[in-house]
Amino acid sequence: MVKFSGCLVHPFLLFIIWLSSFQDVAAASAQSKVHEKQHTSKSTTAELANPPGIGVSGPIQVSPSVIPKYTSPPLPWTPPMYPTFPDTYQPKLTGKCTADFQTLSTVIDTAASDCSQPFAALVGNVICCPQFVSLLHIFQGQHDVKSDKLVLPDAVAADCFSDIVSILVSKRANMTIPALCSVTSSNLTGGSCPVQDVAAFEKAVNSSKLLDACRTVDPLKECCRLVCQGAIMEASLIISGHQTTVGEGSNNNVNALNDCKNVVFSYIARKLPADKANTAFRILSSCKVNKACPLEIKEPTEVIKACRNVAAPSPSCCSSLNAYISGIRNQMLITNKQAIVCATVMGSMLRKGGVMTNIYELCDVDLKDFSVQAYGMQQGCLLRSYPADLIFDNTTGYSFTCDLTDNIAAPWPSSSSMSSLSLCAPEMSLPALPTSQTLRNHGFRGGGGGGGGAFGGLRLIIILVIMLYGVVVRH
Repeated sequence: MVKFSGCLVHPFLLFIIWLSSFQDVAAASAQSKVHEKQHTSKSTTAELANPPGIGVSGPIQVSPSVIPKYTSPPLPWTPPMYPTFPDTYQPKLTGKCTADFQTLSTVIDTAASDCSQPFAALVGNVICCPQFVSLLHIFQGQHDVKSDKLVLPDAVAADCFSDIVSILVSKRANMTIPALCSVTSSNLTGGSCPVQDVAAFEKAVNSSKLLDACRTVDPLKECCRLVCQGAIMEASLIISGHQTTVGEGSNNNVNALNDCKNVVFSYIARKLPADKANTAFRILSSCKVNKACPLEIKEPTEVIKACRNVAAPSPSCCSSLNAYISGIRNQMLITNKQAIVCATVMGSMLRKGGVMTNIYELCDVDLKDFSVQAYGMQQGCLLRSYPADLIFDNTTGYSFTCDLTDNIAAPWPSSSSMSSLSLCAPEMSLPALPTSQTLRNHGFRGGGGGGGGAFGGLRLIIILVIMLYGVVVRH
């Protein structure tokens, strides 16, 4: 028997059931958008919405622009009677990749679960793509331990990349993950990096220092103190032959630096056990993704018009704000730290447009309002800021962990500039829990004290739903 805790489990299960009916839509949408140009925001904070991992400061490359925009199904709505997950099967491989995939079975299974067909698009930015790219780094480093090479030739890389994707799809992963994560077989090659083998690498780099820095990465400190990240960047600069700081030099220098970073990751994966390397790479990825808001936030023109001169709770202002947030939050699941960044990005745009009053407080906007909501309920799920995985069990189905399910107020920025936002400042912490019951303002939420009765009435239904669908959300 599975034990459930937290009131959000009940309504969020309805969201999961609704989500499962969109698995084919998600795959088709991701495939069709892969060649489209990414939307350019009018905000001056557009840099924060760039895909995490682009450039030389992150180990992954994620493309949120290909994630489908979900909308609530029209009423009357009922869950699909038999939402199904694809069966596993024996993959058809190219036969041209000689790597022993069995030695990486644990990391492969984790990636397949994290990129499962129904959920890949919604957790691509935070869970799926970081794990998929970590798998590629580890495969690159351990594909042939008898060889001195840290990279794969182009032709071999193409065959091995195809086999990796085929194996993942055979284990219920979404076939669109290369497009979703903006990854190709070239990620397994050395590109323009001049150092591509172990001997040359260890001759140029203090490998002991590098491995000591990345063998055990502290998830609480790494994102701000850059111990492992700093060692990787130092090694990348050395083997690239360009002793410049980030941002200097030509595009060729930057490309070489990025290629050399992949070589450094490959070396780390060669020297560390696969589980330790995977843990380290996932923590580095979480540092990157939590710095940016992955949601596409357009200019909130209507909200600015409705809220520019308000000083007290206003139905028209709160209705406009609610409609705007509802339009952006269904793009994907985000972490609690990403929600802080998203709230700050949006608040800065509002302040720049002339909204000086903290309308988040007036309209009772919480951090969880920026994440996907359970259909028909004012309940959201924020993922934890530390690396997490989707778990598949034959008995319970898929499960993942939501965080910050209490009504934690969204932070209102002190200015229209994003330069003051830092998740590493000593005084920076998540907003405090509310100390008193706040008034639900008209136009934003229709909730109230009657929610408990609704939850009570759902208990028997939820038990049946669990038996039918086998999907669990843990808190």
